[in-house]
This record gives sequence, structure tokens and C-alpha cells, in this order.
Amino acid sequence: MKNSASIEKARLIAKVAGEKKGEDIVLMDMTEQSAMCDWFVLVSAGSSRRIKTICDEVQKHLGKDGVFPISVEGRGSLYWVLLDFEDVVVHIFNDDMRGFYGLERLWSDAPIERIG
Repeated sequence: MKNSASIEKARLIAKVAGEKKGEDIVLMDMTEQSAMCDWFVLVSAGSSRRIKTICDEVQKHLGKDGVFPISVEGRGSLYWVLLDFEDVVVHIFNDDMRGFYGLERLWSDAPIERIG
């Protein structure tokens, strides 16, 4: 059974990212692919400044409801930032890193939902 709170969180994150000019936003349903989380949210951003802004806004918005990441990786380089909210993992990439790591190809069996 899929967790409706997880998809709602993933969609909220996608909405916040889109409002901060995140691009090519994809939700990947990981419930059948991984025991680690329910959803991936993939976001592209055209600059390190935009990556930082999206990262900050997602944390700020969810933090208002007492939801905080258990881990944040990549803040030092701002090429790929990962926010781990346990059931939802957010990947904010610059375009080169997203293409290089190809999470959509790696997890091609996961159902996806494109946002915007």
C-alpha cells in the first residue's frame, strides 16, 4: 500500500522547487524499487545559486510543518544537492550532473510523474 503522505510531500516539494525556477521536475515512485524511500524528486537548476535557493526554500517550507531532512549532502559543491526526508529523497542537480548520473536511466523501472 502506497503512503499518501509521502506522495503529498513529494508533490509539495516539486511545487516549491517549481516556484523557485526548478526545471524538468520528475517524481519517481520508488516503492517497488527501494526499501530506502518511497519517492525521488529530481530537479534541475541552471546555476549553483538556483540550486542553493531551491534547497533552502524546500527546507524552509517543510520546516514550517516540523519536517526536516535527516541528511543533506552536497551543499559544499552545489552541483548535486541531496535532501533526505526518509520517505522522500530530493535530488537537485545542475544540468551536467543530472545527465552524467542519469538517475532516470538507472531506475528506469520506476514509474515517473513529470511536473510542469
